[in-house]
Amino acid sequence: MANEFKSYSAEDLQYELESAQVKYQKLRFDHTTLGLENPKILTEVRRDIARIKTELRGREISAMDAEQLAGRTKIRNRRRDGR
Repeated sequence: MANEFKSYSAEDLQYELESAQVKYQKLRFDHTTLGLENPKILTEVRRDIARIKTELRGREISAMDAEQLAGRTKIRNRRRDGR
């Protein structure tokens, strides 16, 4: 399913993310109040949300210019070094 998101446009991904988040909230509420027949669906929807966010972030990083990428590397290095 992760490869499926690669063919989506940025607007479609944003729409899918919003609808998946709404679906997840509704499923959580239903699970709390009534109980779900298959609670594993919560995990599946949560993973779909993560896949969509990963694809959006990957596109954001690939659209960065060299200066932004250099700044990003400095931030990652500071986090790694514990500063």
